[in-house]
Amino acid sequence: MYRELFPSSKCLFIYRDIVKVAKSVHRSSQVTPAAHIIFQLGKWSNHVGNMMAKSFGFNLSDFGGSLGNDMMPGVLLAGMTTATYLDMYRHGFDIRALRYEDLVARPLDMCRVILEFCRLPVSLSEQAVTAFNVDSQRNSLYARSVIGHFKEPEMTAQVKEQINELLKNCGLPLIGEPGVIEGTLSCC
Repeated sequence: MYRELFPSSKCLFIYRDIVKVAKSVHRSSQVTPAAHIIFQLGKWSNHVGNMMAKSFGFNLSDFGGSLGNDMMPGVLLAGMTTATYLDMYRHGFDIRALRYEDLVARPLDMCRVILEFCRLPVSLSEQAVTAFNVDSQRNSLYARSVIGHFKEPEMTAQVKEQINELLKNCGLPLIGEPGVIEGTLSCC
């Protein structure tokens, strides 16, 4: 639909290190009571986990996962959306990926790459970088100052094994492997 309405638009998919996503989703769930309850119930009931996945438009059983630990909801969300991006990219949809860690490491260079890809003036790069100095969630429950105080879930050997199993089922890089996916824009 968007392609028909805006044929010259460019599509970007931003992704982040899967473990960081999982920890962030867990911390965010601490200020969202409904999500917290669903995630907790999902650890003990595959039915609840399947309901959650369906609410995102996915079938949990397709990914062989369950919500057996505090990191799995975030892994599941990031894994399924990234798998969807890869499917679109591999089927020729005009979309490219952007790795959050690259943006943070080299904001000016990456802003230039993004603007060039979007056919926008590269001269706007320095202005774009100023956005990195502001917490985009600053006035919400999800502000860094709020969720940054919550304890992160622990990465045990068992949790790592469960996460890697789900990532393998999604066709994504495993923990410890380079986390760059196909179609990622790069400044290097």
